[in-house]
Amino acid sequence: MDESNATCGKRLASIGLENTEANRQAYRTLLVTVPGLGQYISGAILFEETLYQSTTDGRKIVDVLVEQNIVPGIKVDKGLVPLAGSNNESWCQGLDGLASCSASYYQQGARFAKWRTVISIPNAPSELAVKEAAWGLARYAAISQDNGLVPIVEPEILLVGDHGIDRTFEVAKKVWAEVFFYLSQNNVLFEGILLKPSMVTPGAEAKDRATPEQVADYTLRLLHQRIPPAVPGIMSEVEATLNLNAMNQAPNPWHVSFSYARALQNTCLKKWGGRPENVKEAQEALLVRAKANSLAQLGKYTGEGESEESKKGMFVKGYVY
Repeated sequence: MDESNATCGKRLASIGLENTEANRQAYRTLLVTVPGLGQYISGAILFEETLYQSTTDGRKIVDVLVEQNIVPGIKVDKGLVPLAGSNNESWCQGLDGLASCSASYYQQGARFAKWRTVISIPNAPSELAVKEAAWGLARYAAISQDNGLVPIVEPEILLVGDHGIDRTFEVAKKVWAEVFFYLSQNNVLFEGILLKPSMVTPGAEAKDRATPEQVADYTLRLLHQRIPPAVPGIMSEVEATLNLNAMNQAPNPWHVSFSYARALQNTCLKKWGGRPENVKEAQEALLVRAKANSLAQLGKYTGEGESEESKKGMFVKGYVY
């Protein structure tokens, strides 16, 4: 739930709604008040506006989440900007003032944080971009832990490109080696972080596609080679619930679960359409997706009864977060 106001506006525009705080509030209210959502969702990453917002009936959104047994979190990065001296790559800003902001977020009820930076395979990636991403993540993680927040560490390897799955695997190994080196340099407690790695897949424009079993095999090999068992949880950015399910068919030393928004919310948003009379049906759609992913992180998902809408991929070339 951590889309910026501008990105949330794109979601609302897709169903013909104006990007106003009232409409954003109505949509956030719909999401957090789904009856029984806490059975399948354990945490919700919020944008700053939402952390301080109330529902349409005047209750604090943070309090509603806690009542649902869902832990509130907060997106703390300030977005991507061009990285000077790189191969047309980006770096993630937001370290300035992060300590004081994190303390305020904790006071407001947040208990974990999220920082997303990106690596682009078609851009090489350059040594500079990899090092900048890893160092930024490590500083953010150290500052978060110092202020009582559990950091989600997320160097996203973008799907853009026509490279094969082996190229993704090699880049991911390099990136994660660098990330854990700098986490250690910054005295980050591994037991007190969550990881959010991208699944190891071919580029979105690659001719050769990969099965869920292949994606699971490559991703688990990456995790075994690079992630210390001390790390308690891995929250994958997965659009295909089948990929997550396949990963949990094999034993591994971590809790491997899911963390994403668009694929969970897509059907829900369309069913709502901004109409109060559709709220119940929209909430039921979200509960179905949440339950499916809950089953997948137990390795018990079958895909039976899924709608065609829910099977569509969410990849958008050039997507700005």
